[in-house]
Amino acid sequence: MAMNLEVDRVGLAPAAMLFHALSEPNRLLILRHLLAGEHSVREMTEHLGLAQSTVSAHLACLADCGLVASRPQGRSTRWSTRHDPTLIGLLAATERLLEATGYAVVLCPTSGAASVDTAGSQVREVSV
Repeated sequence: MAMNLEVDRVGLAPAAMLFHALSEPNRLLILRHLLAGEHSVREMTEHLGLAQSTVSAHLACLADCGLVASRPQGRSTRWSTRHDPTLIGLLAATERLLEATGYAVVLCPTSGAASVDTAGSQVREVSV
């Protein structure tokens, strides 16, 4: 794949913003969980072991980024992912890249496990 050597810094900003939105581990957890189907905030708090305020804040961010959508159902709101094939492709490509690099990012002093641990972020592993 040939790339233009002229870097369009303005054009990079939206991609950087998207990756920033996806950089929070609990947001990724919520996205992966929603790929299995619609859920209410209450269901997600039960399934993922996260506080209601945490789930709601992350859903608001993901909705602002156009990655999730909500619809009313009775007294609650059901949440689902948008652009499923593209989102699944992105997550699959991420897994392939991690495997290809031998998960080297985990050892990166800027982005790796040490930086996540010092930030105090806790993520629960949940399979979908």
